[in-house]
Amino acid sequence: MNLINKERLDAVTAAAQASERLRMNYNYHDDLEAPAQRLLNALEPGTLLPIHRHHHSAETYILLRGKMDVVYYNDQKEETERVTLDPLQGNYGVHIPIGQWHTLEVLESGSVLFEIKEGPYTPLAEGDILE
Repeated sequence: MNLINKERLDAVTAAAQASERLRMNYNYHDDLEAPAQRLLNALEPGTLLPIHRHHHSAETYILLRGKMDVVYYNDQKEETERVTLDPLQGNYGVHIPIGQWHTLEVLESGSVLFEIKEGPYTPLAEGDILE
């Protein structure tokens, strides 16, 4: 059985802390072609996530532990909305629509999201990062 438990969160967090990018995934889908991408995404403060969007899929984040801001932007790179996810305060997750410019700001070490999006995995293309 492949549990989502404290030991799994601690392991993926340790991998994120050791990573140059300060983040690490643990995939529950079988491969990058899977029609549903389900993964743990451990992120540490200081990880750099560009403002980006996805044209092929919406995303849903459920924060299992930690604290982070989810920030929306418009085409002019102006912040339009911000919410702090913090399970201890009752804000557990967010659904990000297809095409919505967004980023994450990690506020607490040990933060881990459960992320769900449609597959297959598609890397960000030119025009999907707001410069």
